Amino acid sequence: MQSDPIAGAFLAYSARRLVLSQQQIANCLDQLTEQQMSHRGGDHENSVINLLLHLEGNLRQWVLHGIDNQPDIRRRDDEFTLTLSTTAAEARAAFNATVEESSRVIAALDPVRLLEVIDPQPTGTWRNPTILDAIYKVVGHLEMHTGQIILLTKQLAAKDLDLTMPRKR
Repeated sequence: MQSDPIAGAFLAYSARRLVLSQQQIANCLDQLTEQQMSHRGGDHENSVINLLLHLEGNLRQWVLHGIDNQPDIRRRDDEFTLTLSTTAAEARAAFNATVEESSRVIAALDPVRLLEVIDPQPTGTWRNPTILDAIYKVVGHLEMHTGQIILLTKQLAAKDLDLTMPRKR
């Protein structure tokens, strides 16, 4: 049993939110072709594949490196490349594996560590957050980009995805 029920609830909810976003993204990806997933409206926009690479890199750096002390292997610039070097299936598999591992790390975290200060992104602008701050940031970041993937999917597939409760039209 968790020594701090509030901290335990925060960790469990955060882990569930990662998985929920992963499921929403999977619903979108199932409706897109490889070509649609690599589509960019211009050089200033990201494709769905770029977003998957970015989310995988962010989760890996903030959760697996920052919280779980795994090596930092992120190459952020590669996440936004105009010339993709990975397929949609490869990006999807890497994203799924990282979400699942990150969710497990967060769910298993000892609540006493929530106020521990980490530095997952030493070259970034947000330095030395607590683990609680890092989890809050990473969950929000994933949810924000999930919304972008949902919007891109609606535009590329030209249909409503019915991701929430049924509604009358």
